[in-house]
Amino acid sequence: MASMDPYEILGVAHSATAEEIKSAYRRLARRYHPDVNPNDLESEEKFKEIGEAYSILSDTEKKARFDRFGTVDPQQMQGDVFGGFSDLFDVFFGQQTGGRRTRGRDGSDLKLDLELTLVDVIHGLQREVDVNRLAECDSCHGSGVEGGKQPEQCPTCRGQGVVSAVRNTFLGQVRTQSPCPTCQGAGTVITDPCRVCRGNGVVPKTEKVHLNIPPGFESGATMHLPGQGNDGSGGGRPGDLYVVLHVKDQKRFERKGQTLLTHLELTFAQAALGDHLEIQGVEDQIEVLVPAGTQPGTRIPLKGAGLPPLHGGRRGDLLVQVSVRIPERLSEHEAKLIREFAELRGEQVPKGGDKGGILGLFGKKR
Repeated sequence: MASMDPYEILGVAHSATAEEIKSAYRRLARRYHPDVNPNDLESEEKFKEIGEAYSILSDTEKKARFDRFGTVDPQQMQGDVFGGFSDLFDVFFGQQTGGRRTRGRDGSDLKLDLELTLVDVIHGLQREVDVNRLAECDSCHGSGVEGGKQPEQCPTCRGQGVVSAVRNTFLGQVRTQSPCPTCQGAGTVITDPCRVCRGNGVVPKTEKVHLNIPPGFESGATMHLPGQGNDGSGGGRPGDLYVVLHVKDQKRFERKGQTLLTHLELTFAQAALGDHLEIQGVEDQIEVLVPAGTQPGTRIPLKGAGLPPLHGGRRGDLLVQVSVRIPERLSEHEAKLIREFAELRGEQVPKGGDKGGILGLFGKKR
């Protein structure tokens, strides 16, 4: 970890707040997450590096050690101690920096939930959506100053964003730096704030974003649109937009990848003799050939009536799972015919106990 600069990896200043560090980590983690970049070894390594950097800066003690010694490795910390603290503090807190340590605030990420249908999964779609975001102020062009002028240099830190102090310790004098209390580390101050954005540099706006949604997407899939989140201020980078796709629940179908499952209830006669039926598919009516002797629980496959793979291709199947509806009550004549049917097949004739009712069908132990 000695060669790692967690601040540089996360793209934050040494004076960044815990919230800014967390926001930067989340943004980068989403960008390089293995689920977003499958089979990309470089992104996987970057994701691990980001996690290690955040593990340092999110831990108060580790962050303090790194800020003091430039490492969290105890052996290197010991070597630096015996090598002389004055030089070390000059390197990490001293005068070697010729400019500001801080920069503008990055814009935050946004999330949008979008409800779609199975028909959209089959064909994909192009859609424009309204996104409520913080956009650069047109009046001041994002500077936060009335008339679009630039902020003035902070008189306290002279644009450095940090102030230095020399402390006497048992090791001698040590130079330290901390965020400027006047400008909170920005290096600039706004004395004449923009009347439109009140000095923030950004204002709420509703803007249209074009989405190109491919066929075959799963419910819960997330589209990542870099730079479409909230605009940053003071030169900070814009956040990203994450669009989460939700497929509207359709009770007629169960989805497993490209395969759909639906249920069809048959009468005893249809299951025994077979039938030629039509059922409602995702889009159109589909013919179903029920073979004679179809048993309850049988799944009849309808080839190509399911869903396509991601980005399109051959569609999966629609499985029609069959159940058989048994009459709850029978007339005396119907019960007589069923007994005759059992006799013809050489089966045990049920002993009717309720004049043709359900007990008459299945019999009742006495």
